[in-house]
Amino acid sequence: MNWRRFFRRDEADAEQRQELESYLEITAEEYVARGMEPQLAREAAMRKLGNTTRIREEVYTMNTLEMFDTVLRHTRFTLRSLRQHPTFAAIAVLTLAVGIGANTAVFSVVNSVLLKPLAYPDSEQLVDLHQEAPGAGSLVTAGSGLRLSKSMYFTYAEQNRSFEAMGVWSADVGTVTGLGGAPERIRILAVSDGTLEALQVKPILGRALSPADQVPGAPEAALLSYGYWQSRFGADPAVSGRKILVDGRPREIIGVMPANFRIADLGAELIVPLQWDPKRQMLAGFAFPGIARLKPGATIGQANADLARLIPVWLRSWPSIIDGASGEPQAEKVYRDWRITPALRPLKTTVTGNIGGVLWVVMGTLGMVMLIACANVANLLLVRVEGRQQELAVRAALGACSARIAGELLLESALLAAGGAALGVGMAYAGLRLLVRIGPANLPRLSEISLDARAFLFALAVSMLSAILFGLIPALKYAGPKISLTLRGGGRGASISRERHRARNLLVVMQIALALVLLISSGLMIRTFQELRHVDPGFAHAEEIETLRIFIPPAVVPESARLGRVENDIADKLAAIPGVTSVGFASALPMDQTPPNWDGILKEGQSYAAGYRPAMRTYINVSPGFFRTEGTRLVAGRDFSWNDMYKLRPVVMVSENLAKELWGSAANAIGKRVRPIDLSPWFEVIGVVEDVRSVSVQEPAPATVYWLTTGLNPYPQALAVPFSTRAVAYSIRNSRAGAPAFLEQVRKAVWSVNANLPVAEMQTLQEIARRSMARTSFTLIMLAIAGGMALLLGVIGIYGVIAYTVAQRRREVGIRMALGAQAAAVRRMFVTQGLSLCAFGVVAGLISAAGLSQLMTSLLFGVAPIDPITYILTAAVLVLAVVVACYVPARRAAGVDPAETLRSE
Repeated sequence: MNWRRFFRRDEADAEQRQELESYLEITAEEYVARGMEPQLAREAAMRKLGNTTRIREEVYTMNTLEMFDTVLRHTRFTLRSLRQHPTFAAIAVLTLAVGIGANTAVFSVVNSVLLKPLAYPDSEQLVDLHQEAPGAGSLVTAGSGLRLSKSMYFTYAEQNRSFEAMGVWSADVGTVTGLGGAPERIRILAVSDGTLEALQVKPILGRALSPADQVPGAPEAALLSYGYWQSRFGADPAVSGRKILVDGRPREIIGVMPANFRIADLGAELIVPLQWDPKRQMLAGFAFPGIARLKPGATIGQANADLARLIPVWLRSWPSIIDGASGEPQAEKVYRDWRITPALRPLKTTVTGNIGGVLWVVMGTLGMVMLIACANVANLLLVRVEGRQQELAVRAALGACSARIAGELLLESALLAAGGAALGVGMAYAGLRLLVRIGPANLPRLSEISLDARAFLFALAVSMLSAILFGLIPALKYAGPKISLTLRGGGRGASISRERHRARNLLVVMQIALALVLLISSGLMIRTFQELRHVDPGFAHAEEIETLRIFIPPAVVPESARLGRVENDIADKLAAIPGVTSVGFASALPMDQTPPNWDGILKEGQSYAAGYRPAMRTYINVSPGFFRTEGTRLVAGRDFSWNDMYKLRPVVMVSENLAKELWGSAANAIGKRVRPIDLSPWFEVIGVVEDVRSVSVQEPAPATVYWLTTGLNPYPQALAVPFSTRAVAYSIRNSRAGAPAFLEQVRKAVWSVNANLPVAEMQTLQEIARRSMARTSFTLIMLAIAGGMALLLGVIGIYGVIAYTVAQRRREVGIRMALGAQAAAVRRMFVTQGLSLCAFGVVAGLISAAGLSQLMTSLLFGVAPIDPITYILTAAVLVLAVVVACYVPARRAAGVDPAETLRSE
């Protein structure tokens, strides 16, 4: 019986039982043959089997210990060997560490953002109440689709059959006073009943919001975020019951939320209840994102069908404005034409958005860097093993089998990979902190990014796969049965055959091809960035424009009619600061991510069919002087004036693209009249301004209507009441924008009008514009790093091959030069060899890049995936780097002394 095979632990249990039973029966039959009773014979056989099994177990244990002892001896031998060649070991470990560290860091980002479930109990049951409205136009449903109105929330919450809980919320800002110091502008999340219940997150201190807190007129309550509780209240455990002034109104603190609590991906300092009266709601007002938790067993498809059933109920259940022409409820007719359709999706999909494409592209590029690093280490190992050929051949001649030699070579690879993994994890930790710092602020789940157990396992897996990948090549090449031929074929004059160079050359070609793919990818992103920088955003010299936001609470200025005067007084005080050339304010700034107002607009002199609904246009309220401050060019007509505002003149300005759409040209728009789709008076178009890219430089400029921030209200409910907004953004043009001293002057100017007004979000317009490009910049930086690493590793790889070739052919070069070869010819010979390898790599890289760059289409702007300029320039840079890498060892070869070389031979 083969005892060692019998005791292998990977044998199937059924086979072991069968063999034991067979052994038991044979032993029992032997005892019966000796005259023993069958029952006694079986018992004796079982006792013998037990003793034999114990012996076998002891043998197995001894064999296991022997195996471990063998592994330890081989490990110690390999470590001693590596210590004798510290330069080789250091270069290999460092090369692997760079690749493993970069991949582990980016995997941590991918894992934290895309793979981990959201930080809520049973988060896979959470859905975003996303809706589509194909008949409403892209402006209405851009980004988050069609949100919920208050009436829609009440209908869904009361009559759905699919949700355990559902709610809506809104993000806002507020002013906190009474805590000492200057007024403070903070973020606020206002939530309806059901929102926190759907998330299943409870306060760590105090109590949660209750349905009673949502009743209109109830005492106003607030939950603190963990960070705000610590920073402003010193983590006081008795904070519950204290009151703070928010926008001039007292709110009672009822509890503290857990650390890092967010709704979807939004955080805030305060969480407050939405106190809505169902009796005062109408159909309109789609401003609220919604969230729900599915009932056990319910699916998104079932929930979509459930809400689709409720849309007609919602349309019939709530009042709307009556259309004077048709006599039908205006909003109900409009919303039927919008074809509102529930399109629920997992909350995680909404949180992560389209960042997945960027992260997977970055992950793929760094995976290529890892392959290049493995090719480099494989080349190093090939060179090292070639130097050990005689040793390995002697060992094979003395009886060492191919498997044992291959195992030792793989063990060396595994030790190098383990060292690279250990150092790489440290690099990943440092790199991850850097990634979080330079990552775009709009990168979802940024605060959750960290190294965790999954990231460590990823690093371990990458290191082991790398060890196999670069360790198998020398093991297969030099641990085969032909190794004994080295003793017979070796000698100092033996030439190095083409076969012995083939593996190294193939690895170099692969390195060059992958490096070119990464360089082209980063080149395309550089070209994209250049194209974005040349786009006219609709404003000029953004670095000289300081912006700030001010909210005027009703407690500070109760009368709406006074708002315009207060805002104008602030503008006058800001304009009086030395060095300020102009000041303006508006309801929204370009690229500041403020959700736009929108509505349709009709032009005078054109007949419209009954029930016609014009396309939605962006509405922005601006003050006189705003366009001059922003540097927005006036294309035709004139700007707003303060007389227009104070005399309540019905005037309006439009963007150039809207003027061309409605009247054919900017000049033709002057003097024409427009009005919103309701029964407002006509407004005269007095000016046309250039198109402003209000979302980002990548997004086209929307067709925009500019109303005076104070002037005639374009809505029929208050035709002659000054129309003002309590939240405005100021722009101040000054050459000292961003300087601390200037910012202090701005604060004092605002507080000289009213000391209770907070000054928030002070930043230059250039900073706002850069933030809109943050995702593109992040991708560019990551691809540039990957491309630079690939270029460096590729150049090192080809340098190593040429340098090794020079060393191996030193005798040949000496003979050539002794026979009259010129130094230039010798240099040309080795440079040509390197360029031939480069040529194969460039061809393979161009073909690969042409296919892979198609995956980057969504990341590019103004550049085709196959851009000849990028392809030619990057290939030229790579070839130039290869020439330099080849020239250095070629120059060394040309300096060989023929006489000295021949004497040494």
